[in-house]
Amino acid sequence: MYLIKTPFWLRCIYPTLTWRKLNDTKTIYITFDDGPIPNVTPFVLKTLKEYNAKATFFCIGDNVRKHSDIFRQVADAGHSIGNHTFNHLRGWDTEDQAYLDNFIKCNELTQTKLFRPPHGRIKFSQIARLRSVFPDLQIIMWDVLSGDFDRGLSPEKCLKNVLSTVKPGSIIVFHDSLKAFDRLEYTLPRALKAWQEEGYRFGQL
Repeated sequence: MYLIKTPFWLRCIYPTLTWRKLNDTKTIYITFDDGPIPNVTPFVLKTLKEYNAKATFFCIGDNVRKHSDIFRQVADAGHSIGNHTFNHLRGWDTEDQAYLDNFIKCNELTQTKLFRPPHGRIKFSQIARLRSVFPDLQIIMWDVLSGDFDRGLSPEKCLKNVLSTVKPGSIIVFHDSLKAFDRLEYTLPRALKAWQEEGYRFGQL
């Protein structure tokens, strides 16, 4: 069970986290979780370049370690980098110190002030622990979830999910992962084309 559009009440529970970036310039923020990996991340980079779009990549540290050449391609293309823990830890199921240690291990490779908790699940105590060590840390959530990770979702429905819910200031989540690729490959170029035609700008976090 997951929600495509983040509800107001959830943003109220976690008001110190960034769910969207309201603006009057028709700017939206495209993000990718779980990479970098071969084939998928290069496809994303190529597609973004075709539409002159920048994005933010929340990288798993172990993938950065294994695919450092692809990680460099992301950075060299001028995209923003975020931390997504070293082992894609689910915060609700992880002891606070272990969570912090895993974050730090990833940040040794990513060197960023941006963080997205895997699955969007993080304890208040973990937020406090992270910010006690990294006061400038920006914890980035989202207000539009594409659902591209859902193998039961058709590519057409994935595209509809994002096109029907995006508004100026939206932070949109895609995944540069093998699990998501069937839907991502269909949705990303079509969404970028539609947003460009609607006059949206593509911002970086």
